[in-house]
Amino acid sequence: MKRDRAFTATGPDVREIRHFHLFCGLGGGASGFNRANPRVGNMVGRFRCIGGVDVDPAAIRDFSRLAGVEGTVLDLFDRDQYLDFHGCEPPAGWREVGPEAIRAAAGGEYPSICFLSAPCKGFSGLLAEGRSRTAKYQALNRLTVRGVWLMLEAFADDPPELVVFENVPRIGSRGRPLLDQIGDLLQAYGYAVAETTHDCGELGGLAQSRKRFLLVARHIAKVPPFLYEPPGKRLQSVGTVLERMLLPGDMAAGPMHRVPRLQWKTWVRLAFVEAGRDWRSLNRLAIEDGMLRDYLIVPEMHAGTLGVRRWEDALGTITGNARPATGAFSVADPRFVQSAKWRDGQALGVRRWDESTGTVAGQQGALQGAYSVADPRGNDFSAKYRVTRWDASAGTVISASTTGQGAFVIADPRHEGPPKHNNVYRVVRWDEAGRAVTGAHGSGQCIADPRCVNWHPGASRKKLAVTSLSRPAGTVIGAQQVASGALAVADPRPGLARDRGDAYLTAGHYGVVPWASPCGAVSAAAGHDNGRWSIADPRLEPLPAARDQVVAQIIAEDGTWHRPFTTLELAALQSLVDPEEQLELDGLSDSAWRERIGNAVPPAAAKAIAEVMGTTLLLAWSGETFVLSATPIWVRPVAVALSVAQGPQ
Repeated sequence: MKRDRAFTATGPDVREIRHFHLFCGLGGGASGFNRANPRVGNMVGRFRCIGGVDVDPAAIRDFSRLAGVEGTVLDLFDRDQYLDFHGCEPPAGWREVGPEAIRAAAGGEYPSICFLSAPCKGFSGLLAEGRSRTAKYQALNRLTVRGVWLMLEAFADDPPELVVFENVPRIGSRGRPLLDQIGDLLQAYGYAVAETTHDCGELGGLAQSRKRFLLVARHIAKVPPFLYEPPGKRLQSVGTVLERMLLPGDMAAGPMHRVPRLQWKTWVRLAFVEAGRDWRSLNRLAIEDGMLRDYLIVPEMHAGTLGVRRWEDALGTITGNARPATGAFSVADPRFVQSAKWRDGQALGVRRWDESTGTVAGQQGALQGAYSVADPRGNDFSAKYRVTRWDASAGTVISASTTGQGAFVIADPRHEGPPKHNNVYRVVRWDEAGRAVTGAHGSGQCIADPRCVNWHPGASRKKLAVTSLSRPAGTVIGAQQVASGALAVADPRPGLARDRGDAYLTAGHYGVVPWASPCGAVSAAAGHDNGRWSIADPRLEPLPAARDQVVAQIIAEDGTWHRPFTTLELAALQSLVDPEEQLELDGLSDSAWRERIGNAVPPAAAKAIAEVMGTTLLLAWSGETFVLSATPIWVRPVAVALSVAQGPQ
């Protein structure tokens, strides 16, 4: 069904603009086009989607809901591309798609705008250069040219006024030969072509930067005016979108808002990435023997353990076991004054000699208050270890006459020989005569006795000796200290049952109760060291293994939870859904949802493009041939720049 001119009049000033989508995905581009409202004077454009084509059945089901029209599942590969991509023969019943199938997918109607968003995996920078050159990805890349050819042939009787080809920026380098073929095809069908790169985030005012390649083609005979670029908008911060949403994991927002399950090691790595940076931030961590040197990760012992409450926050429930180590039973008190202003509670406080002391409390240690004094009488202890000169008189002889209690040492100048005491610490050989025996039987009376090797068992040399249980003990002497002889025994009976009367027999000191057993009566003096007041609690799980899939909340050093976006958040950042709304895509797989969301054209960006294109069409349909504008021109071949009126020469 051909169009009457380029629109169908549905009202005095309303013009319908039909659009069709090849490689449509879940319908982000189509949804954005439907939202556009171009206007030229009293003439208003209304966009209507007439169909879409994609190979993914789930994506087509999403497209049908978002675009408001039934999509069509079609495999656009030719046979050679199918073989290269899949590595096997097509299944029975498979056939190559021709232009007639594309026309049928559009309901037999002809579009004013055709939007193509061909598969971009082969051109993406996320794919290594070597893999992009394999037969599989080259087949996927060649699909871009085949898709444009199918579209042009399908609508050759009444070509679309405008064609938009969208892809990743790297197609300009990796896919240059293919782009040249696409440009030649379009020019052969009467189009002027321009290649540009835009940020979809700036076009749609999104909270993400999304650089994309856009090839725009204008049918010269049907659209005389220039096609201008959409005006740019300021990028939002990601928080302006996320703060309008429920917290991740809140099922009131639907299943797409659940926190993704990641490997444990991925959670840990995310926590150590500095905000605003990427994985390269991990290179700043110190690693020794494959382990983090400066950090230790342990399971949380108890929620709130050693917790400190804010002054302005409410306290949790007060329990009978309310102590700092059992919960958040401490407070950050802002009324603290510096220790110089403390009174009797001053830790390590030293009192002046001429001041009164504070109240004497039950705790009187130096670390517990001002329980020290600056005693000026230290000079009166001058007699301690004092040495009296030879020519001076001695002090009074008292009963406590040791060197540490007064001046009971003399500097005696009468020593003979070299300036030393010959007998001090003197050891006499075994075969030499001993020195004179004097009353000072101290360190000068020692001998090198060679007989130690001949000592017999039981002799007094058995210092700290341990007697075997099967041998007789040595003589019991008056020195009943372990260091004074063989006063220890190797008793093999520690594993035997204790007898009645033993203090540790029934009291259960340091006892641990099994998880499945009842506890004994709780006494007022219950403590871990005076009874069975400990439990073997099996609920403390060890840290997950590195590859375990978990949902974790590890607070990073900056005090924030570094986490992946939920699937719903990604959809909101793509403008597929408002942050306050829910979205349910086809299926139950987060990975499938995320792939389709990531491949989608942001509807807000598509709306901006559609409004500029719609304005251009309305100008053409109203008879305008030239419009001045301050915005850059998208499609400006030399022939158009030199001539106001276009048409067949």
